[in-house]
Amino acid sequence: MTRRTGNLLGFAACVGLIGYALFVQYVLRLEPCPLCILQRIAVITAGVLFVLAAIHNPAARGARVYGSLIDLATFAGILVAARHMWIIAQPPGTVAECGASLQYMMDVLPVGEVLDKILKGSGECAKIDWHFLGLNMPTWVLISLVFVGMWAVMVNWHMRERAP
Repeated sequence: MTRRTGNLLGFAACVGLIGYALFVQYVLRLEPCPLCILQRIAVITAGVLFVLAAIHNPAARGARVYGSLIDLATFAGILVAARHMWIIAQPPGTVAECGASLQYMMDVLPVGEVLDKILKGSGECAKIDWHFLGLNMPTWVLISLVFVGMWAVMVNWHMRERAP
């Protein structure tokens, strides 16, 4: 397998993750909370970087830059997912009630304040309405991002491009 193929597979994994998130939102009718949206942004960013790496197909040094950038995106998503899992684990009543919508906050507040409010979490972020194999959505996102990040390192740091 070539580095380009590996990056395309990483891109495909990110497309699959976002595709499933959209399925859950539009078919199962489960609206994402603000923390879910931030996790989606991390997955989309990683996917865009994977496809750019595949298109560019740089030499070893450039591949390491792409791998590092992808890992930075996945790490940000892992942190948000971990925060989301922590909010879910809090006893009922200890998390702030549902606040303003993300769109409203983006319209009236500076970006820094919006991120601060989102990361503090609200009642909508503590609600669990989806499970698979006993794990909730943020846990699956965290697991997926760990694997996507490890794939990025394997493909862009350790895989040698085969001679044509």
